[in-house]
Amino acid sequence: MTVTDHEIPLAVRDFGGPGEPVLLLHGLGGTLEAWDVLELGDHRLVAMDVRGHGLSGDGPWEWERVLDDIEAVVRHLDLGNPAIVGHSLGGMLAVLWALRHPECPGIVNLDGLRSAENDPDNYPGMDPAARDRELAHLKAVFDAQAASTGQPLPVEFQGMVPRRALTERDGKTYARPGTELLEAVRYTPEFRDTIPLLRQVTCAALVVIPTQDPPGMPGGELMEAFRRGIRRDLADVPSNVHVEEVDAGHNMLAEQPKAVTTLITDFLAANRPSGTSSL
Repeated sequence: MTVTDHEIPLAVRDFGGPGEPVLLLHGLGGTLEAWDVLELGDHRLVAMDVRGHGLSGDGPWEWERVLDDIEAVVRHLDLGNPAIVGHSLGGMLAVLWALRHPECPGIVNLDGLRSAENDPDNYPGMDPAARDRELAHLKAVFDAQAASTGQPLPVEFQGMVPRRALTERDGKTYARPGTELLEAVRYTPEFRDTIPLLRQVTCAALVVIPTQDPPGMPGGELMEAFRRGIRRDLADVPSNVHVEEVDAGHNMLAEQPKAVTTLITDFLAANRPSGTSSL
């Protein structure tokens, strides 16, 4: 369905279910179809395309306005007080939602803590010269990726992109999101490092981090150091934040759907809102 009583149209898929509501938020460059692999028992699952993605409308990327989009979906579908499960960018939004809604029954953040392109101090234990070379290379890769989204997608590559993530303009095909959105997100404090915000969350939270390099990334020593930095900074998060690791890369939903589903299911069961019971 499409939610139209909002400043931009918002594409939504309601999977149904008789239990407590869970809202699913995909990552940067993804769509709500990322959640098709997820089965969470009796929960009422609802996924949405965030602004600038999939079949949702375009609008300036401002974190508070994206949270307003989520509010519009929650209100339109009468979800009440849903748990939020997000991957990557969606996990960052889950953290921000929990700050806006401390009464939230729980959030799940699937590798949505930090952009891989980050401050040098977040790659501990790596030779500084090698680190700086790898970071410069990573920046160049991301620069090229962002620039390419402003160009028509060649026919031979269109089959590699989900149809939902393509848009037509002037008879040409482009991938969503576009360069403007990517550049607007890329250097925001929230995208670069969500861990300081995670420390302020008071509801139950599950963080799932990968143990493997993202596919197609330079990887190697830089990503190993990146993971060390994540583990270092999660070592003393508040007790309401539970941290798990999964033997997968950043695209853990596709790589390890059963393991991720089990972690989410167990977390939601342990943090079921008071006054409810499993059906």
